[in-house]
Amino acid sequence: MDILAIESSCDETAAAVIRDGREIISSVVATQIEEHKLYGGVVPEIASRRHCESIVGVVNEALEKAGKTAAEIDAIAVTYAPGLIGALLVGVNFAKGLAFSLDKPLIPVHHIRGHIAANYLVHPELEPPYMCLVASGGHSHIVKVNSYTDFETVGRTVDDAAGEAFDKAARAMGFPYPGGVHIDKAAKLGDKLKYKLPHPKTANPYDFSFSGLKTAVINLIHNAKQKGEELDINSLAASFQFTVSDILTSKFVQAAKDNGYKTIALAGGVAANSGLREILEEKAAKNGMKLYVPPLYLCGDNAAMIGCQAYYEYLAGVRGGTDLNAVATMKLDKITY
Repeated sequence: MDILAIESSCDETAAAVIRDGREIISSVVATQIEEHKLYGGVVPEIASRRHCESIVGVVNEALEKAGKTAAEIDAIAVTYAPGLIGALLVGVNFAKGLAFSLDKPLIPVHHIRGHIAANYLVHPELEPPYMCLVASGGHSHIVKVNSYTDFETVGRTVDDAAGEAFDKAARAMGFPYPGGVHIDKAAKLGDKLKYKLPHPKTANPYDFSFSGLKTAVINLIHNAKQKGEELDINSLAASFQFTVSDILTSKFVQAAKDNGYKTIALAGGVAANSGLREILEEKAAKNGMKLYVPPLYLCGDNAAMIGCQAYYEYLAGVRGGTDLNAVATMKLDKITY
């Protein structure tokens, strides 16, 4: 079964053709990062306009690289939640029109489910049940993956997501958007133990809180400037990255231990962070857990992961109609169509 998938939840316009949920036939991503750098972050109105300009070309390129015509595709999949509402609407409406005109099934996909599914594309042996840590610009979740379409959130951020904290702390340190990659590079040159940063507490031991940590970094920088002191930015980046990674991995591994999981996975844009990957690999090995991590090209937003998850949603009977709408906010385990 060949599925044409479309992703437009933020600032990447993406399309892919996925076969039987596990094989990437083609994958195309048009990014807007260079334009949003001018504003220090994603501007929703600009993002949605660029999606309008790019989506036809991106879809055509994905079909061409797959050696397929639109009529030869078996189903159309699209990210419909969560994300920037204007950006989502571009993909949803394009997918609805295409599916209707071709008389093909339309499969709506939850964006976070897609991130989790990215691991299936490169780890054929990975099957539920397992526990997954999803960390990205807008999401930080600890998820029980009971089946391909049955998810249970056991922990999540109560304020800022990990990726959001990276970007805001990076801006304070003087790095351009997107900040995570610049902190990662700087951290390799610094001392991760030089600056002591807080580990915020939460009522639920598996929940995350990064707002206070981000504020602590900003205050440290402001105080140093007021006193005329010079900061070691590389070491501050290393200390921040280490603290975020330690918080994420400690809570995640503890949740896996408490719930009896020996198979765990990592997903989302922040999964590309080398510090996070290194620490999680160490803790997984120490606790006798099998860890699955996606390659860097599947960590960020892409349509391949959406096509992968769409296959399993299709097998579960999920279909979207012409009344399918985009939804900006939707919990992973409480999905409506």
